[in-house]
Amino acid sequence: MQTATAETTNDAKDDGGPLQQPLAGRHALITGGNRGIGAAIAEHLADLGANITLAARDENALEGQRQKLSARGDIAVSAQTMDLRDPASIADGVAAARDSHGPIAVLVNNAGIAPAAPLAKLDLKTWQETFDINVQAAFLLCQAVQSDMQDLGYGRIINVASTAGLRGYPFVAAYVASKHAVIGLTRALALELAKGPITVNAVCPGYTETEMAANAIANIQESGKSEAEARAILTRGNPQGRLIQPDEVAATVAWLCQPSSGAITGQAIAVAGGEVM
Repeated sequence: MQTATAETTNDAKDDGGPLQQPLAGRHALITGGNRGIGAAIAEHLADLGANITLAARDENALEGQRQKLSARGDIAVSAQTMDLRDPASIADGVAAARDSHGPIAVLVNNAGIAPAAPLAKLDLKTWQETFDINVQAAFLLCQAVQSDMQDLGYGRIINVASTAGLRGYPFVAAYVASKHAVIGLTRALALELAKGPITVNAVCPGYTETEMAANAIANIQESGKSEAEARAILTRGNPQGRLIQPDEVAATVAWLCQPSSGAITGQAIAVAGGEVM
């Protein structure tokens, strides 16, 4: 069942001038906006003046993040439950978001899963669920908001992919394949829309200090490694020798969402400390 809560202050105002709040009054929908990279993206876009719809399955976590975000400025913030495995839930969630804050000008497809298993032990259900959440949901959401953006004369679609969409990693075949598909979708749609007001880009983080990285560390530890050894394995592919921070990914997404990034489309931008070039 779809539920939504909203807290609206006054209409977003450009108190700091257009350079400080270039997204003032724009409506941004962010999937997986309740934690990790998605929460950081929401905070950055809120600071740019955007009204925000956070979408995820966990209603309690959404509400907590909504309250935190609402305190950041003179913006409207809603929390919308959405099951990305379910096309009907996606359609209902987009409609509810639009009812709350008007047409959607910015879409950030951030939510995703990364199940780990050797290919020989990867079952079809897990493969399909990975594609449903990581690829099909992004496809459906891109379709759902495109007319809004055309009518507004402004649109930014950001697909949070991964360095796994630019190279291979062992034991996460479904994730790697799905992120390659997301980048393919990004490039195709960017060309379709290139002559209009909508840009479409992918951001490709390396291993980032999030719950997903914590799960990867736990999986490595199952092989008998210590936590320190597991973290070292994750970071050794990064020439900077560290995990990426959610705010670093969010800053890249925020840049791509602004009017000044209008010439950037169809790109898959790695935020990975030089891991992929």
